[in-house]
Amino acid sequence: MKLREELSRERQRWSASTFYARFERVVVYLLTALIALVIAIATWQLALTVLALIKSNQLNPAHFEVFQAVFGAVFTVLIALEFKNSLLVTLHARESIVQVRSVVLIALLALVRKFIIIDLNTVGATMLASIAAATVGLGLVYRLVRDPNHREKPVSATAEAEDQDQD
Repeated sequence: MKLREELSRERQRWSASTFYARFERVVVYLLTALIALVIAIATWQLALTVLALIKSNQLNPAHFEVFQAVFGAVFTVLIALEFKNSLLVTLHARESIVQVRSVVLIALLALVRKFIIIDLNTVGATMLASIAAATVGLGLVYRLVRDPNHREKPVSATAEAEDQDQD
């Protein structure tokens, strides 16, 4: 889509919006800009870290501490990108609230990041079990609130389709 068309549509949305809807749009634009800045800084820091590790010949995936630092930073960037994406979807969607599945997905990414950076020597079994239970719980919630157009076919329809493919 061309920039002029997008700006024209945004002006139309703005003029048709209520005061509160305009307020929400301003807040989302501000948050998007701030998160984009955070993403840029985090990506820059990640690049500097990786370059420093390469330069010092310490970029060895066998060293768990290096793996934790690099992939923890990668997941930080991914979480910020997903957060920014969920704000942009809110901005362009007809709904005025952030979708629950986006929030759950961001929480799942944060838990995956936690699993990557966690030091198993300092964390107790109860903390690890708690994080695992939270991950399973969020996974179930994500499955329940996923896109309603993404429903699985009934078993009988799937079996019939497979039978037709074999003929």
